[in-house]
Amino acid sequence: MSVAASARDENRSPGGGDVLVEVEDLVKSFPITTSYLVRRNLGEVHAVDGVSFDVRRGETFGIVGESGCGKSTTARLILRLLDPTSGAIRFEGRDIAQLPAKELKPLRREMQMIFQDPYSSLNPRRTIGSIISEPFAIHGINTGESERKRAVQDLMDRVGLNPEHYNRYPHEFSGGQRQRIGVARALALRPKLLIADEPVSALDVSIQAQILNLLRDLQRDLGLTLIFIAHDLSVVRHMCDRVAVMYLGKVVELATSEQLYGHPRMPYTGALMSAVPVADPQLAAAKKRQLLLGDVPSPTNPPKACRFHTRCWKAQEVCATQAPPLEPKDGGNLAACHFPLTDAEVAERIPSAAATR
Repeated sequence: MSVAASARDENRSPGGGDVLVEVEDLVKSFPITTSYLVRRNLGEVHAVDGVSFDVRRGETFGIVGESGCGKSTTARLILRLLDPTSGAIRFEGRDIAQLPAKELKPLRREMQMIFQDPYSSLNPRRTIGSIISEPFAIHGINTGESERKRAVQDLMDRVGLNPEHYNRYPHEFSGGQRQRIGVARALALRPKLLIADEPVSALDVSIQAQILNLLRDLQRDLGLTLIFIAHDLSVVRHMCDRVAVMYLGKVVELATSEQLYGHPRMPYTGALMSAVPVADPQLAAAKKRQLLLGDVPSPTNPPKACRFHTRCWKAQEVCATQAPPLEPKDGGNLAACHFPLTDAEVAERIPSAAATR
């Protein structure tokens, strides 16, 4: 068993339940080629590089990080919308990483996705009824027209849409309503796993809470397992049981939501959390903002050893020569860091976290 795998055993989700999804040493690289007549390989983009975690039935597992860190690519690999370069993806104990398309089709009913943009993810030429009923047609469910219409209208009602709008087109709905349509489509086949890829980032703040509460209610009522991808840390704190923080294709910290927000150990996590606005004026005035130096390195040529050391204020020589393993730190978090944050550093940069401990 790998170091990351053994470490994960010490950070299982609370509340019991067996593992539904297990990802181990997952890698996805995209080749960079010339556009001339004779194609040449100029290198690779290391989008996901050795990611490992597991998700238990009924929990909400969050994945956070900056744009380009590999969050969405990881989600698409789990659903096999992309083929992994290497690694294992186990769904209910079965490795699906290399399954052919014919064997994958029955599994599609068990895993569905809510996409980020409710405007581009819906076909503007089809009615809402046609969009939501498409999974039924693909999998041969509810084959009768009246039966299919009744099932679609039930789904619309469940997600807060008017069933009488069955024959309307996407442009006749607001952004929040379109995202509800996407949720209804994802629920049509009663999946066991639902992946929400930044489902509220394209919506107005006033609408975000409605969609988040809808997802929580649906998870409770339908017994869903949810992988929630976001860059808004306050949203993740509200939604998730456990959280994985990604940086340049790697998981750099993994902990329960309570541990992560009260005791962040990876300096990168601390920098992300120090950027979150604090409502309390006294806490905001006391907070020391931790700015990250420089730009995010190129995923075509990531830094050796610790990938964060080029921007880390705690980096020392060992950080550039030895890759830190993802292992338990003080407080219970798994963190890939030679010099994790102390409680004093957390209190200085994230006073709101210290106040809630």
